[in-house]
Amino acid sequence: MYRELLLFKCVRDRIQVKKGPEDDDDIYSYRSRSKVNTVLDFAQEFEVILNSEPDAGYYGEDGKTYELDLVGKIKQQLSNDPTFHPEYPSSLGLREFTRQATEVALGKSSPSILENRVLGVQTPGFIAAVRLGAELLKHWYDGAAWCGPVYLASPCDDSLAGVFRAAGIQDIRRYCYWDDKRRGVCLERLLEDLERAPERSAVVLSASAQYPTGADLSQNQWAVITQLMARRGLVPFLLLPAQGLCYGDLQRDAWPVQHCQSQGIQLFCAQSFSHCFGLYGEAVGHLLCILKQNSLLLSVKSQADKIVSSLWAQPSAGGAHVVATVLSNSAHLVEWQGEVKHMVERCMLIRAVLREKLRLLGTPGCWNHLTQQGGLFCCTGLNDHQVEFLSNRRHVYLLPSGCLNMSAINGRNLDYVAESIHLAVTTSL
Repeated sequence: MYRELLLFKCVRDRIQVKKGPEDDDDIYSYRSRSKVNTVLDFAQEFEVILNSEPDAGYYGEDGKTYELDLVGKIKQQLSNDPTFHPEYPSSLGLREFTRQATEVALGKSSPSILENRVLGVQTPGFIAAVRLGAELLKHWYDGAAWCGPVYLASPCDDSLAGVFRAAGIQDIRRYCYWDDKRRGVCLERLLEDLERAPERSAVVLSASAQYPTGADLSQNQWAVITQLMARRGLVPFLLLPAQGLCYGDLQRDAWPVQHCQSQGIQLFCAQSFSHCFGLYGEAVGHLLCILKQNSLLLSVKSQADKIVSSLWAQPSAGGAHVVATVLSNSAHLVEWQGEVKHMVERCMLIRAVLREKLRLLGTPGCWNHLTQQGGLFCCTGLNDHQVEFLSNRRHVYLLPSGCLNMSAINGRNLDYVAESIHLAVTTSL
């Protein structure tokens, strides 16, 4: 039944087709042919149809951001509960939320939790968690001034470099992550780049659903990288922006975080619950700091409190209450995981059907990477000319890198997207 809904349900078509010159003034028109370098510039320059921005979220079959049924019920229950009196949380956030967010990432039996050497701080969104981590990095080594370098993946979310620079860290470097020719992770060059990194460098790595490629490291690859970072004295700064939305399994998505902490490595982990809970208007983020010893906890907590007071004072409570309510109730947790798994299965099905349609069309090249990647985002492997062909001739808008949000494809526009990609590839030969 679900496959039928995906392929045949009549929903709003997110592919806009211009029918002729008379439509040149509509809001979907291509307004400039200048090269666009950032996600923000691209969003301003075009109507992004297959929206690939990192904060774009999950789209349902109707082409709209999706609200989970359970989340809607929890909101209603909280609003109707006469005993519930929302108040401003402390500067470090709602205590129950930070406890649940920490446990869902590390596991309830985590040695870091049991040894009381974990600090969790609620933040107003994912980027705020990264910013707080960047600020704390500067005071990470016994109060000594630290200014980098920070290593970011190539490619990654373009806004990350700006976040670290805003925190006063100007030494931003890149390590190779993606191989365009193989359309997969380039482990050899990644290890070479990190091997050359100076001691105490911070390395930003996606724990799951790497943006924008959708290609993740295997557990064996993580084991090799973790050993290298421990040996070289590097600081992992892990990103977990949508736990559960990569594999549909909370534990599997968080495995890299749990593995790093099991090796006794101090690290940061920025989390977001906006995508996986459908809380797009209520940015709910969290920063984890795992320390080597609990004697450092009070000083790091004090430093975090000072930084938060100067950045946003208090995070909002609404979305955090919803997340805490779900994660602390076993029945709610099971229901939420079921909804998340449904979202993941839909994206996996879209990937499989798109790959099959490209095969049936005889599209040149291998498209297995579409189903080998995971999460919301996908790196198609299309080059600049092919992406430009899609926007100019077919009015299908991707990022210049060829990345797209898989959930923006639905049963109504799937055929058109596949045909457009086929034409882009064959026309450019």
